[in-house]
Amino acid sequence: MKFISGKKLSMTQIWSGDKVVAVTPVAAGPCTITQVKNKARDGYESLQLAYGERKVKNIKKPQQGHYQKSGLKAAAHVREFRVADTAGFKAGDVVTVDTFKVGDSIDVTGTSKGKGFQGVVKRHHFHGFRATHGNKDQERMPGSIGPKGPAHVFKGTRMGGRMGGVRVTTTNLKIAAIDAEKNILFIAGAIPGAVNGFVMIKGEGDLVVNTQAAPAALAATEASPAADAAEVKAEPVAVEAVSSAPATEEVKN
Repeated sequence: MKFISGKKLSMTQIWSGDKVVAVTPVAAGPCTITQVKNKARDGYESLQLAYGERKVKNIKKPQQGHYQKSGLKAAAHVREFRVADTAGFKAGDVVTVDTFKVGDSIDVTGTSKGKGFQGVVKRHHFHGFRATHGNKDQERMPGSIGPKGPAHVFKGTRMGGRMGGVRVTTTNLKIAAIDAEKNILFIAGAIPGAVNGFVMIKGEGDLVVNTQAAPAALAATEASPAADAAEVKAEPVAVEAVSSAPATEEVKN
């Protein structure tokens, strides 16, 4: 399984051939692996991913020490993802949008928009009463909530209450395009949550890490005599990323 964390952006639309596709851009990654858990030490296999930035002064010292082990100063969001095998991964590895491909089927998890206290018509899709003679001020009432015999309200009775603000997962979404330069995934359709909300993306396939060289590594490569050879090797990767997202250019314009 492959996965990444990100931030939801405002919906837009792109061209796919001669059709317009409504998409939700997600600023996904780069996410750094801050901890690798295995079954021998922790009882299960998982990878801990960090996304976003946060002021160091707002991070407690134990968390700062945890982040420093993977080369980070601070992170806004840290989540765990279960995997079958953690062999081959280590703290400090970076996950980017390059691990996904156009057409991948994914599941997106986020926190739905909070709608406050709502009645039964909006919250539970009650039909409501007839708006005719004899039904004064009863159009959106919940009606009876139970018989007199038990003399209490049963648990789970559908009534008015707080709506939204819960964890929601939308499944079987498709990746319409990928902008590798800006680390943006264009997901066909709508995903849960408000704009700038934190989301987690999971899909089938192998997780690929360290597809983009770090700035320090790039600087060392430029200073080395083999810089030309390294640049030649990197060219096919860039071309492949662009060719896998033909609709991305339309979004840039």
